Amino acid sequence: MSATATGVRIELADATLAGDLGLPDRARGLVVFVHGSGSSRHSSRNRFVASTLVDRGFATLLFDLLTEAEDRDDETRFDIPLLTRRLLGVTTWLRKRDDVGALALGYFGASTGAAAALHAAATLQSEVRAVVSRGGRPDLALDSLPRVTAPTLLIVGGADEEVIHLNQQAYAALHCPKELAVVAGATHLFEEPGALDQVAELAGDWFGQHFSGVARPG
Repeated sequence: MSATATGVRIELADATLAGDLGLPDRARGLVVFVHGSGSSRHSSRNRFVASTLVDRGFATLLFDLLTEAEDRDDETRFDIPLLTRRLLGVTTWLRKRDDVGALALGYFGASTGAAAALHAAATLQSEVRAVVSRGGRPDLALDSLPRVTAPTLLIVGGADEEVIHLNQQAYAALHCPKELAVVAGATHLFEEPGALDQVAELAGDWFGQHFSGVARPG
């Protein structure tokens, strides 16, 4: 599928963030990637999933939640409220763009980024059409989970026992359409052969199912 890749600068009230926007022809929706603490828009795992989603017709945005200075501070890296505010700000920025502003919106969160994605989804309600968590920490958003309305897919590795337990807790707290998918034999980073391919396929199917026929609310 024909697609364009564009580097973008996202101007927010408290920071300027760098991002990469992938835009296929006649995009089926927009997936915003929310990386985990200590990672960035250059995450090889997220970029692999994003590339697969673009091939399936979804626009994608990978962006840095923190500035370079902020990313050197361990406390800031794990500041979920700050990461959530940044994601909400980026979402507002996207909605003002002519090229992707009207597309159905979803979040793909990894590790601690999944908590920020779910907090933001709880705030935006029907504005967010679907959420996918890869090896995520949705338990860090437990207070917000009952308010999430977006269909939510939690993907965990079958060998990642602690994170499976944490995701089971989060799954029980969600009241929206939901699914917990376990990738057999995979560890936390899904480094095993074929594991990340399964993540990308699961995510693409989930967004395709819940974006179908949906445009921006209002």
